[in-house]
Amino acid sequence: MMQTDLIQTLMGVIGSVGFALLFGVRDRKLVWIALGSGLGWVVYLLCRAAGHSLFVGMFVASLWVAVLSEVLARWVKTPVILLLVPMLIPEIPGGDLYYTMYRLLAGDTVGFGLAAKQVLGEAGAIALGIILASYGAGLWNNIRLHLHSRPRRSVSPWEKK
Repeated sequence: MMQTDLIQTLMGVIGSVGFALLFGVRDRKLVWIALGSGLGWVVYLLCRAAGHSLFVGMFVASLWVAVLSEVLARWVKTPVILLLVPMLIPEIPGGDLYYTMYRLLAGDTVGFGLAAKQVLGEAGAIALGIILASYGAGLWNNIRLHLHSRPRRSVSPWEKK
C-alpha cells in the first residue's frame, strides 16, 4: 500500500509540473508547485487512511492546496491562479470522469447516474475548498488592512507624555 501511495504522489507531482511547464511557468515557482501538489495528495491519502469519505478527502486536500497557494502567491509575488491550478492537478477526478462517460456511451443509465453523482460530488468538494480558502484570504486581507489603516490615537495636551 505504501509503495502505491508513493507512486501516486510522485506521478501527481510530475503531472503538476508538466502542466505548469505547458502553460509557461518557470523558475522557482515549479519547485513550489511540485511541493504543493505532492503535499496536497499526501493530505488526501491521509484523510482516506483515517477513514474519511472520498469527498471529505477531496475537500480537505483542495482546501490545503488553496490555502498554500494563497500564502505562497503573496510570498513569491505571483498570481494565486498560477500556483493553484497546477497544484490541483492530482485531485482532478479524471478516472471517475472517464468511467462516467464510458457508462453513458455504453447505455448504462443507472451506472451513469451513480458515477455522475460521484464526479459532481468530487468536483463540488474541490470547488468548496477553493472558495473557502479564497474567502478566508480575502477576509484576512481586509482585516489586516483595516487594522493598519486605523488612525493613531492623538495625545491631548493635558495628558502626560
